[in-house]
Amino acid sequence: MVGLLLQILADALLLGGVYTLMAIGLSLAFGVTRIINFAHGDVVMYGAYGAFFAFAGLNIDPLLSLPMVAILGGIGGYLLFKMTLDRILNDISINQVLLTFGLGLVLQNVAVILWTGDERSTTPSYAFDSWLFSDDIVIAKGRVIAFVIAVLFVIMLLAWLRWSELGRATRAVSQNQAAASLMGINVRAMYGLSFALSSAFGAATGAIMSFLLPITPFMGFPIMVKAFAIIILGGMDSVIGTVLGAFFLAIAETAIAYLVPQGIGWAEGVAFFLMVLMLIARPAGILGTAGRDA
Repeated sequence: MVGLLLQILADALLLGGVYTLMAIGLSLAFGVTRIINFAHGDVVMYGAYGAFFAFAGLNIDPLLSLPMVAILGGIGGYLLFKMTLDRILNDISINQVLLTFGLGLVLQNVAVILWTGDERSTTPSYAFDSWLFSDDIVIAKGRVIAFVIAVLFVIMLLAWLRWSELGRATRAVSQNQAAASLMGINVRAMYGLSFALSSAFGAATGAIMSFLLPITPFMGFPIMVKAFAIIILGGMDSVIGTVLGAFFLAIAETAIAYLVPQGIGWAEGVAFFLMVLMLIARPAGILGTAGRDA
């Protein structure tokens, strides 16, 4: 029984790292702009394809291609923002949501045209390796790598937000747009920067997902749905809340998968059940706030 509990704890911890990767970029963009980017999962998908083609064509390990994939993702995210969302920032929220949803569909179908719907994956050696401890606990190396990178991402993001001038300006915009504007901060520029960083995190996440999940043009939607549930749980305007939401969901899913009969099938519905409960009990999430002054 002790071995089972340790295995559940280990799997939940590593899954929480994967979920943090999925959600942190989405949380950043919403925290600043208050726009839910429903194309975020498709940015992750393009990052996964970028890592795959670097691996298949140039034999570059996904971990080595990750920085370039992130940079290209950031540039692409900024350009998408300037060409689309920047033009309707003052429109009603439903128009912004519909636009990002439409962008996601466009990105998905462009990927189908370019690369078909065939499944692909990168196959570095660590993607299939694992460690065995005490004959009971199995630790997958791929998930350990994802966990470590998730920790690094969170540390870098929090450090940037706390100590850099642009990071403090971004926080100011997220807390009070009007006051930030009066202090001379270019609010639209901060919006564009937050979307660029969000897309960079998303593309980098795709590079990690390239050896954890099958790569298809349709992989982005389930990632987006799971990320959305996580930021609802943790608080849509809180990076730390997103991390807590990711690990809370990972623990719940893993426990049900192991302890409930046929729990693997039930585990996928846990995110939506917890999301509904959170919306009823505390709509702002674990660490979120009720709203932001305009």
